[in-house]
Amino acid sequence: MTISWFGHSCFRLEAKEGPSTGSLDQTRDKSGQVSILLDPFSKDIGLKPPKIKDDIILVSHQHYDHNNIEGANPEAFIVQNPGEYEYRGVAVRGIQSFHDDKQGAERGLNTIYVLRAEELSICHLGDLGHVLTDKQIEDIGEVDILMIPVGGTYTIDAKTAVEVISQIGPKIVIPMHYKIPDLNLEIDGPEKFVKELGLTPEKVDKYKISKKLLPAEEEKLVMFTP
Repeated sequence: MTISWFGHSCFRLEAKEGPSTGSLDQTRDKSGQVSILLDPFSKDIGLKPPKIKDDIILVSHQHYDHNNIEGANPEAFIVQNPGEYEYRGVAVRGIQSFHDDKQGAERGLNTIYVLRAEELSICHLGDLGHVLTDKQIEDIGEVDILMIPVGGTYTIDAKTAVEVISQIGPKIVIPMHYKIPDLNLEIDGPEKFVKELGLTPEKVDKYKISKKLLPAEEEKLVMFTP
């Protein structure tokens, strides 16, 4: 699997198609590849949005910095709500959470996504605003790769992110939703989080990972070059 980051909370996962069991899964690609886009943003945040060419698009909540699906392929499988889904051999679970620590009273709902592809479990927390409940931890299950917001203001901050990481126990941590050049949102950079977590990051432009390459014991921090 190859993971690319476009800034903010937007990632593209390129994976091999798995075996299909779902009735929704009618369109198979001859290349045997499937492309998944998570939380595409509007250009209004100051960053260049990715060109949307993907088979599956996941949207954690309806804010402009996470839900720009304009130009998506009409045949794309778009998920914007909690539930169980399967398409092109990729299993997706959406878990309801909140965008704040006040049961959604300030910023509304947020969907956590857990994807399973190429024998890997990837969890994208969207704009999570609180520590997880026991039920959410159970629903998330075992996680190989965790994409977690760390910039605070609109989401959990560095300290709370470290607490959530300890709740989930992933093998690989990828921070997101933090200040980078050109981003016009007032959130923290990644420095506080890196210090709080206490791991030296592996810095990448793209990240290639497989089940065999997962760390055996110690947690690993991976950060993308802006």
